[in-house]
Amino acid sequence: MKSTIRTLAAFATLCPMLSAQSPAPATPQPVPLASNVYEWDKLTVTPTKLGLRRDVLDGRTTTLDQLHCHITTLNPGERSGEPRLHVQEEVIIVKEGTVEANFNGQVRIAGPGSVIFFAAHSTTFLRNVGPTPATYTVNYYYTPLTPKG
Repeated sequence: MKSTIRTLAAFATLCPMLSAQSPAPATPQPVPLASNVYEWDKLTVTPTKLGLRRDVLDGRTTTLDQLHCHITTLNPGERSGEPRLHVQEEVIIVKEGTVEANFNGQVRIAGPGSVIFFAAHSTTFLRNVGPTPATYTVNYYYTPLTPKG
């Protein structure tokens, strides 16, 4: 009987120690974006004061902290916004129209099929300098090397 009591006492002493040492439950991580096709006609069109916006995708991938893609249609004479500093890199592909790419005080004109690359830490904005709406796809991404905050 004494050995049973000692065993139970030892077990009662060890149980709290074991639960304190067990790892905390893992926080569920968002599922990475999966391969997909995003059809132009099925994207939701959101009117903005500058034109239109179509959100395509936004989330983490297997190798990126975040991958973002949206499509903007900018009305003639409008600009994408005030110049702003981006910590991430951006790739922009012009579908139609003519935009003026402004980055770090430089200006370049980009027409249909042009690809614009904005390096990290660039101050940027786009302006539609043509007589028709300009539509372009914006892709940006955050890697483990992208500054946080």
